[in-house]
Amino acid sequence: MFRLGPTLKGRHISKFLPPGRRRIQLYSAATSSPRFSSYGLGNQNEEIDFNFLFDSSTKTPFAKCLHALLVVSGKVQSIFISTRLVNLYANLGDVSLSRCTFDQIPQKDVYTWNSMISAYVHNGHFHEAIGCFYQLLLVPEIQPDFYTFPPVLKACGTLVDGRKIHCWAFKLGFQWNVFVAASLIHMYSRFGFTGIARSLFDDMPFRDMGSWNAMISGLIQNGNAAQALDVLDEMRLEGIKMNFVTVVSILPVCPQLGDISTAMLIHLYVIKHGLEFDLFVSNALINMYAKFGNLENARKAFQQMFITDVVSWNSIIAAYEQNDDPVTAHGFFVKMQLNGFQPDLLTLVSLASIVAQSRDCKNSRSVHGFIMRRGWLMQDVVIGNAVVDMYAKLGLLDSAHKVFEIIPVKDVISWNTLITGYAQNGLASEAIEVYKMMEECKEIIPNQGTWVSILPAYAHVGALQQGMRIHGRVIKTNLHLDVFVGTCLIDMYGKCGRLVDAMSLFYQVPRESSVTWNAIISCHGIHGHAEKTLKLFGEMLDQGVKPDHVTFVSLLSACSHSGFVEEGKWCFRLMQEYGIKPSLKHYGCMVDLLGRAGYLEMAYDFITDMPLQPDASIWGALLGACRIHGNIELGKFASDRLFEVDSKNVGYYVLLSNIYANVGKWEGVDKVRSLARERGLKKTPGWSTIEVNRKVDVFYTGNQSHPKCKEIYEELRVLTAKMKSLGYIPDYSFVLQDVDEDEKEHILTSHSERLAIAFGIISTPPKSPIRIFKNLRVCGDCHNATKFISRITQREIVVRDSNRFHHFKDGICSCGDYW
Repeated sequence: MFRLGPTLKGRHISKFLPPGRRRIQLYSAATSSPRFSSYGLGNQNEEIDFNFLFDSSTKTPFAKCLHALLVVSGKVQSIFISTRLVNLYANLGDVSLSRCTFDQIPQKDVYTWNSMISAYVHNGHFHEAIGCFYQLLLVPEIQPDFYTFPPVLKACGTLVDGRKIHCWAFKLGFQWNVFVAASLIHMYSRFGFTGIARSLFDDMPFRDMGSWNAMISGLIQNGNAAQALDVLDEMRLEGIKMNFVTVVSILPVCPQLGDISTAMLIHLYVIKHGLEFDLFVSNALINMYAKFGNLENARKAFQQMFITDVVSWNSIIAAYEQNDDPVTAHGFFVKMQLNGFQPDLLTLVSLASIVAQSRDCKNSRSVHGFIMRRGWLMQDVVIGNAVVDMYAKLGLLDSAHKVFEIIPVKDVISWNTLITGYAQNGLASEAIEVYKMMEECKEIIPNQGTWVSILPAYAHVGALQQGMRIHGRVIKTNLHLDVFVGTCLIDMYGKCGRLVDAMSLFYQVPRESSVTWNAIISCHGIHGHAEKTLKLFGEMLDQGVKPDHVTFVSLLSACSHSGFVEEGKWCFRLMQEYGIKPSLKHYGCMVDLLGRAGYLEMAYDFITDMPLQPDASIWGALLGACRIHGNIELGKFASDRLFEVDSKNVGYYVLLSNIYANVGKWEGVDKVRSLARERGLKKTPGWSTIEVNRKVDVFYTGNQSHPKCKEIYEELRVLTAKMKSLGYIPDYSFVLQDVDEDEKEHILTSHSERLAIAFGIISTPPKSPIRIFKNLRVCGDCHNATKFISRITQREIVVRDSNRFHHFKDGICSCGDYW
């Protein structure tokens, strides 16, 4: 085993023992001879305090020296002392030394076996723990006792192992022991068999606090929050008082169920029974109030704590971060450091989100550097995902992708985060490419978050066929009725022009919250169906669903697209009756509503009466209305205000340039374009997409690189001739260059949507519908031309531009020429 080698001769073993009070000097400085105590090793009267030495052995080298001393003193022969050594090594994390010590114990009892099994479990060696248990069963003179089963049940890696251990517990008569029964409940709950766990719990002849807590936490872990509250009610009816474990388990359930009343009652119970001074309970209270968005009570719970730990600080920081108050969250982060607490990995996860919410690109590098210096990026995928998410939300997609690539082990959340980052930054094609790369990783199984991430990207580019393929996969995984996935499917079908399918899905998914209603209302709004939108809103109110700020943005936008001025004013008044304070988005919709309808002066007066400072969206809506109605004077005023608040958005320069071009003021056009060039701005190129045979083709204005370029332009030439014979006259006011008329006609014919429509005609069966998606607003001439093309080809042509849908059929557009 362990020997006292020559290296110890003439030295003090006390040097190897832990610092602090030493009860005996084992070697004489004068003779280097050992001085032993009255334990049979010498004649000295001093007695070694082994309890003190066990308590002081906080490192493995100290434990080894103590072990050597026990061997020399003969105390190691005691089964109690040897077992204590097994436990000591296990607590120090050296399970191999625990096993070595265990193997050299000649006569083991059940306590020794239990200690070895617990040592394995304590250090995460679950397979070895199961093996050790089966070795114990082979010793005829020793039988497991009720202390044996809780750790070995915890070690079960499969339900098969768990059932076998359960059989042994039943055979030996320990099934109804409260410790064993609680462990069985934990085990079955861990594998998702809450029915078996509940049956065991109900059949227990006696239930202690641990049994109740096991059943409650098992139900919570399996998403059965309502059942967990039912068990809590049973517990209270039997007169069992909650302890801190019960409170910590049950508090997170209340936000899941939206049950603030139960949460407040539990808090009152906590105060009444003095549990608010428990560290874990206080931390749980902070998290609970944060989930409800009640930051005032979360702060009070934190400030009333006598003792805080890193978890407490992380909880209060996350509370404000998750409720979109990054300034206060950062303030608590600073206070945390001033109070001597060093941030851990979870602190940095919150800090990364705080930086993203604050749009603080500079400090994002500092956070990344801090994480890199500690090596956390390579150790934990959670912090890697947080950094990817931080860069994505800041719009730094190159940095996000680089961090994603260096994460050593990527999970499904890593992929979802990058897909979402690209999609939310308008880079739908890149998001789709990342998803295709994810599909090639067979070990990554898409989940709810994947579908919620990728479906908006398919909706953005109008990839209906690919979106339908995702719908099929969602049905196979039984997630099509999930409220979030279902809402994304509704949005996808609606934005791909399939309103009938969107409505069909809408009536299948849960409609208790405003999320689903907002999606279907928005879909009808962008299709110009304001009457249907208002009807759906009425149904929403009839079913008791409370509208939110998103609902009214969709309603006001729908009224704007259809010219429903009075209805829009009614919606704006109604939202305030619901206690919703109008934001800049709502004011922007109202300006757009009034401006599109030609009430430019009224729109300007509305802006001047706003209680909020107008931003670029407000002045941009007014400028867009001035372009539609050709009001140069007000348009120039709006553009001046625009350039004061947002001088780098090239779209506003294009709008003002178009106003001048429409009335032939080319010197004004040149001036605006020169101003944009001086500021380093370039016009966003117009593009249109069409999906044919599950492939999305992209066309830019004047595109000459498509493989079927010649066929496309030939088809357009034939179509133009037929259109002219039916009365089509090109509208050159939509050509924003001062060139000859022949060149103007060629420019109009080369617009991206016409190229996409011509490609659709030559690539799909006759009379089948064509769906086009355009990043900019459809120009008036293309709108008129598409009406003629739908009549000539007898096709329905669906065009979604940056504002809304246009359904062309039999020479008529669904927008009624109002867009």
